[in-house]
This record gives sequence, C-alpha cells and structure tokens, in this order.
Amino acid sequence: MSVSNRRTFLENSAGVLALAFLPNALSGRARGQEAPATAEALSAKGVQFLRSRQDANGLWSADRKEPGITALAVTALLKSGQAGPADPAVVKGLAYLESFVKPEGGLPEASHANYATAVALMAFHQANTDGRYDAIVKGSQEFLKGRQWDESEGKSPADPFYGGSGYGGRNNRPDLSNTTFMLEALHDSGVPSSDPAFQKALIFLSRCQNLDSEFNDQPWAKKVNDGGFIYTPANGGTSMAGPSEDGGLRSYASMTYAGLKSLIYAGLTVDDPRAKAAIDYIKKNYTVDENPGLGQRGLYYYYQVFGKALSLLGADQFEDAAGVSHDWRSDLVAALAKRQGPNGEWVNPTDAFLEGDANLVTAYGLMALATTRKKGS
Repeated sequence: MSVSNRRTFLENSAGVLALAFLPNALSGRARGQEAPATAEALSAKGVQFLRSRQDANGLWSADRKEPGITALAVTALLKSGQAGPADPAVVKGLAYLESFVKPEGGLPEASHANYATAVALMAFHQANTDGRYDAIVKGSQEFLKGRQWDESEGKSPADPFYGGSGYGGRNNRPDLSNTTFMLEALHDSGVPSSDPAFQKALIFLSRCQNLDSEFNDQPWAKKVNDGGFIYTPANGGTSMAGPSEDGGLRSYASMTYAGLKSLIYAGLTVDDPRAKAAIDYIKKNYTVDENPGLGQRGLYYYYQVFGKALSLLGADQFEDAAGVSHDWRSDLVAALAKRQGPNGEWVNPTDAFLEGDANLVTAYGLMALATTRKKGS
C-alpha cells in the first residue's frame, strides 16, 4: 500500500470510529447523565404551570380569599424574565389586584392588608414600565409607612412593636416576615434607606436578632447569641424554631436571611456588627437541603430569601465556616431542579406556612431563580 493510500485509509478509519462512538456518547444522557438544568429552563416550566392555574377572574388560589398569593404570582411572572407587563396573565392578575386598591392607597380591605399591599406593590412596580401605575405605587408606599408601628399608633422606640409591620387586619402584631416584605417593596420601588420607615424598622430588626449588643434590649437576646434571627420580639418574643433550654429563642435560617437583607435595605454595610453576626450564622448553617432550624418547614420561602440576601452581598462564591467555597447560584438552581414537579410546579410535602399550595410555592421558586441571574444577563 502506498503512503498516500495508507494515509487515506487511516483518515477514513478515524472517521468511521468517531461515528461509531458518537451514539454511545450521546446515549450517556439517556442513562441518567443529563446536562444540569438551567435557571431559564426551570423558570419556563414554572411560568407555564402558573399560567395554567390562573382562573378566569385573573387570580390564583381563589379559595384562600387572599390577594397576596395572586400578587406574588404576578411578581414571580414578571421577575422570571419570561413575561412582561403586556402578558395576558400579568394583565389579568394586575386588574384583579387593582380592584382592591382604594383612593387613600394600598389594599386596606384585603384580609391581610399590610402583607397584600406589600406584595402587590412589588407587582405594580415591576409592571410600571410606562408610569401607568405611578399613583398606585405612591399610594401603596404611603399606606405601608402609615401602618408601620410607631408614634402614630402610640408606640415609642422603647416598645418591642416599634418599627415593625404585621399582616394587617385582625392580626397586626408585627413580625419579621411581614416587615421584610414591607421593606423589600419600599426598597424595590425606590424609597431610599434614609427614609424614616427604614430607620424605624432598623430598631425592630435589631430586636429580632439573637445578638448580645447595644441594639437588642430584649431579655432573651443574650441567651442564644448566635447572630441568627427569630420571628418577632413582640409580646415577649416568638420563634418558629421554639425556645432554647435556657429560656432563649432559637434562631432559624429563613428569618436570618430575611433579617440580613432587611438590614442591608436599611442602609447597613457588611461591616456593621449586626450584619457580620448574621453572616457568621449563615456561614455556620449554609445548606440548600433544608431550612436550618426548621428542617423542611418553610423551605421555599427560605430559598427566595436565601437568593435575595446572597445576591445583595455581591459575590459569586460564599465561603462557609469550614472554609469551603460555594457557588450559591448553582447550588440554588440544583436544589430547585431536583424538586420541580412534572408540570413545572413546586410544592412542599411538609405543608407549613401554606407551602402545600403549589401556586404560592411555585411563585417562591420563580422568585428564587430570578436571584440567580447576574446583573446585565
């Protein structure tokens, strides 16, 4: 065989071998080696699920008679990057929410007026690309500020209620969850951290933290002292994680991430001792497998505050207490990919805090995924 013929034979043989191996390489995905799911793919399925669950009147979870779930669903659709203000589902959802808005501002007749107004403000702000919701945004901001516990409700800075926000309606005891929804809505819609609402809230936030410092005068603050956060200091203090053996109140992660992002919204830097202590707690309890302190309870609420807080820190990697560096975005996407249902839904088998409602939990999932997109992408 000549040199040229030998070269031709070898080249052709290599091509045949490559083609022979190609099906085996491609079949690896069929054997369970799928490429990692992307945030965009997960979001697309979640958006499709929410679209399928909206009723003819534009709302989600109508049986709960709570416009807040519809507001979260609309916000999630808009933040997903896959639905704009002109999207039919968004338009119908906003029209339903608008039916609750009163001339004095906010959604005062909703059963949980403060909560509903805060999450509706997020939705209206996200959709307000042409200024059509300017009045609703402004009115909702003023409503939330007016419902914050302060001197106008007869509370001085010495009172544990001071600076906080509750659900509204019959249950208006302030708590960290409702306060952080209020602050997030105000922050996102353009209210500066110098506004009195944030500075009053900072007093309440500091009292929610298990930190022995000048910022928390509650009797239980020195007992756990791990930098984490509880649910509320009002009425003697409450933690969903329960009491500690020495009479303190156990911290848990979802409230700690919520507390950290709220401290940042209020203008604190990561060098502030309160922020430092919260970050130290997170370093010791970093995981996407559970909501530390509560296990599987509140897992999807945890995911969306996890993403929001870590995105505010501005780093791609988060180093835990053992010195292990985590790509928190990839961790969060992987956790949600593993848990997404066949129809694009997320739902928590541990049904606490309404997380048995797939509409609410899918909204949380989409909001969590939105935090994994880097700015400008």
